[in-house]
Amino acid sequence: MNQVPDFISLNGPDNVGKTTQLMRLAERGSGFQPLGAVHEHDPEPWARVAAGDYGRWWFETATTVELTEMLLAGHARRVAARDTGRTGLLDRGLPMLLAVSAATCVVKDGLTVREAIRTVSAIAGSRTRPPEISVLLLPSLDAERSYAITSAREGRPWTGIYPAYQKTLHAVLLHQADRGRYTAVVDCEDRSLDEIHTDVLDHVGLTCLTDRSPR
Repeated sequence: MNQVPDFISLNGPDNVGKTTQLMRLAERGSGFQPLGAVHEHDPEPWARVAAGDYGRWWFETATTVELTEMLLAGHARRVAARDTGRTGLLDRGLPMLLAVSAATCVVKDGLTVREAIRTVSAIAGSRTRPPEISVLLLPSLDAERSYAITSAREGRPWTGIYPAYQKTLHAVLLHQADRGRYTAVVDCEDRSLDEIHTDVLDHVGLTCLTDRSPR
């Protein structure tokens, strides 16, 4: 029998299919535990900032330290919620959370991608990081093409600073991928959901498992 991991995270930009693929993993048996997003496990601070002008807080008011620490605090609570013996399914794992913070840092503080990644990594420091199998789903391996695909799927135009943020996020994710920050990278361009799911299963070592229900 394959060794199953404690955590599997699916990562990638908006509209790449993370939620769909996580749902398909969860359907494979009760041995999988969907743990959702970080704000669901640390709701008070996120509810507080969302009560005001959330976009302004995210891209103007919050410091990079504040945003990064909130993301990491929610992640710590999320991984602590995993039941022993089950595989926790994460909507955006640790590498992706750092990518989100770095991309925000670029558009807000005017740093380069490399400078922002170094800044966020320094904030994260060497705190304990539970091991996770992290799979990065990319609409395309080309940053401009990747952004074009996901923005078209939104159904309405992104406005304000958000297009710049999304373009930067695609660049940060590709930068991370080039440096091996993810366990595996799946190129989703021109591929069906079934083909992508097969790749995900293969990368997380679950190709031969049809069910993860406890025995």
